[in-house]
Amino acid sequence: MKKFAVLLILTLLFATHIFSQEDKYYDEIDNKRCLSVGFMNGGGSLAGFDLEFMLSNTLGVQFGAGFIGYGCGLNFHFKPTIRSTFLSFQYWHQGIGNSFSQSLAGPNIVFRGKKWFTCQFGLGVPIKKGPALPDDYEIPNAMLTYSIGVYIPL
Repeated sequence: MKKFAVLLILTLLFATHIFSQEDKYYDEIDNKRCLSVGFMNGGGSLAGFDLEFMLSNTLGVQFGAGFIGYGCGLNFHFKPTIRSTFLSFQYWHQGIGNSFSQSLAGPNIVFRGKKWFTCQFGLGVPIKKGPALPDDYEIPNAMLTYSIGVYIPL
């Protein structure tokens, strides 16, 4: 019985040093850049990319472009890792030259899975109407912004 008690105590002492619920693997990777590629990325482009740079543990800035458009954003991560979900204030410029339709700015919440999946939803307030939209088209006061894709920490 004494051997069982000693084994139980040693097991409990050892088990307190096991952190199976922590994301220690992801926190140890000290990535300061991230590339996201997907549908409606890069300022609301049909297909595009965004490149994020971490300025501190939780603050990042992103720039992106795609077919056809560009954008940028200021990101506040919920955890001190680039793999975390974050709030973002973004500017989307949809179209270039004669294909420019509109520009938007507004808040988004961006979900990043632990390995590769990313998506976002937000609200954009129109700033400017472009020549690609018909003259009689009335831009709403606010519109849904979204994207879906994959991300790769660099």
